[in-house]
Amino acid sequence: MAVQQRRKSPSRRGMRRAHDGLRKPTLSTEPTTGEVHRRHHVSPEGFYRGRKVVETVEDDEDED
Repeated sequence: MAVQQRRKSPSRRGMRRAHDGLRKPTLSTEPTTGEVHRRHHVSPEGFYRGRKVVETVEDDEDED
């Protein structure tokens, strides 16, 4: 069983935890619609990298 040899100081504990903080998600702007969405995710309008990849409810209503 692992047993620590010496007590870790608050400074070293803080250094270890330095990268644990939460960051805000990175956002991108869709080139075709100008919509803001998370990187590498499909926008709410169904676009990804300038192409329509998902049919949305609004699209179905427009076709009728």
